[in-house]
Amino acid sequence: MTEDAITEHFIDLLAGGHFQVADDNTFFFHNADNKFPFATIVTKDSEFDSASKLDRPGVFRLNTGVGKETFRALFGEADTAGVDYAALDKLMPHPVYAKMYWVSVINPSAKTFATVKPLIAEALALARSRDKAK
Repeated sequence: MTEDAITEHFIDLLAGGHFQVADDNTFFFHNADNKFPFATIVTKDSEFDSASKLDRPGVFRLNTGVGKETFRALFGEADTAGVDYAALDKLMPHPVYAKMYWVSVINPSAKTFATVKPLIAEALALARSRDKAK
């Protein structure tokens, strides 16, 4: 999958969608307030997040927040010791935001992206429900 193809999925999911590109990273929002993204595509390392080695040519990481139950079903209590955060095409806890139940995958294949789509839908539903609760 390419970044563009994944972005198109989000645009379709959001019926036009609200997303913002900043410093070559893409942030997807469930509404127009653009306060907190429910998913991101990150294309480079930063001073606080370099575990994925995104400085490799053509490498990007798709990230999304899921519910606690889903996260635990995928990763248990998420003991992150031994996780290879630079592995390509592998669903894993987010290297920085796992404690907030975010998951990530670097350069997902079409097959892996198909398994991530329900997680993206869950993240969107969670973001929308949080707004309704306010």
